[in-house]
Amino acid sequence: MREGLRSLLADVDDLRVIGEVSDGADAVQLATEQGPDVVIMDVGLPGLNGIDAARQLQAMRPDIHVLMLTMHDDAQTVDRALRAGARGFVLKGGGMETLCEAIRTVYHGAVYFDPGIAHFVLQGYLRSEEDDRDPLTPREREILQLIAEGNTSQDIAKRLGIKTKTVQNYRTQIMDKLDVRTTAGLVRVAMKLGLTSESGELS
Repeated sequence: MREGLRSLLADVDDLRVIGEVSDGADAVQLATEQGPDVVIMDVGLPGLNGIDAARQLQAMRPDIHVLMLTMHDDAQTVDRALRAGARGFVLKGGGMETLCEAIRTVYHGAVYFDPGIAHFVLQGYLRSEEDDRDPLTPREREILQLIAEGNTSQDIAKRLGIKTKTVQNYRTQIMDKLDVRTTAGLVRVAMKLGLTSESGELS
């Protein structure tokens, strides 16, 4: 298939193939050495799979655009490849016109998704948005910030006009939601959420 693909691309005037390999590790090495504008990476490569190869290549040469060529049209594969830095996806058997359009698209810095898998990209985005959503209520966020700023439960209770036991219950709920068990862990989460800075002190 690789030989056939190279032969077909050789007939396209504005495209030039500068190398080809049969496994992921060699793909990373050759691409790093040759510096192509676009790498067409098969997901199912031996030795080092295409997704992990893309991740390594992007870490070493982020200027190289990776286009995934795949027969896998499932959401998990699409999501993993996107996180690895892939700029586009083309399904095998989609035709040369589609492949050439995808190559030109990612070459110009845009992203390309085969119509057959575009809906998976949206699913992955929506799932990511849901995963990244703040699980805390406004009151819990307020108490988390006060904890991260070094206030005791008594301090927080006095400031908010609630009972100390109520603050302690909130603290337990926050820890359960965030899956942390220490005050230091709460401070780290508060910093990640932008509720406090590194200057916050533990009490």
